[in-house]
Amino acid sequence: MDNARCVHKVVLDLSLARGLDYYTGVIYEAVFKGATQVGSIAAGGRYDNLIGMFGTKRVVAIGVSLGIECVFTIMEQNQKDDKQLLRASETQVLVSILGDDLSLAAKLVSMCWDVKLKAEFLVNKRLSKHFDRAKEFGIPWIVMVGEQEITKGVVKLKNKDAQVEKEVPTSDFVDELVRLINTPQS
Repeated sequence: MDNARCVHKVVLDLSLARGLDYYTGVIYEAVFKGATQVGSIAAGGRYDNLIGMFGTKRVVAIGVSLGIECVFTIMEQNQKDDKQLLRASETQVLVSILGDDLSLAAKLVSMCWDVKLKAEFLVNKRLSKHFDRAKEFGIPWIVMVGEQEITKGVVKLKNKDAQVEKEVPTSDFVDELVRLINTPQS
């Protein structure tokens, strides 16, 4: 532990007790010492007879379990503390077709996938459904296509947070979208 320079992070607590009916030796507990208090995030120890209770053979064992929900709680709080945006989805782009043209939706979303953008589509005549979807799942970019855009051969790129709204030719929208996504917003 001295070589790892972490001896100051380990505490020996002889009052710790758990699982007295099956632990037969040393027990371990890991706790997070930060602003978010969740109790132990991992615990375990030595148990010589536990496995034998379920079979005929005596097996000496050591085990540890991880409290994944506690770890997630800590990670979420750290993101909030760092003012990072928590999003319900990794989707970067919502291809929004105002109408019922499923083949157009498939074509445009495939163009996004070809350049490794995380994209999904929604085909619905109601504009509010598209904005609700983007808001609910934290999708920052919308590629909006309605009848007017189809007639003009363009799509509208929208990002409410970055206050971006622009029309671009359908053939160029992916390049422009990648450029906008990779440009730091002030």
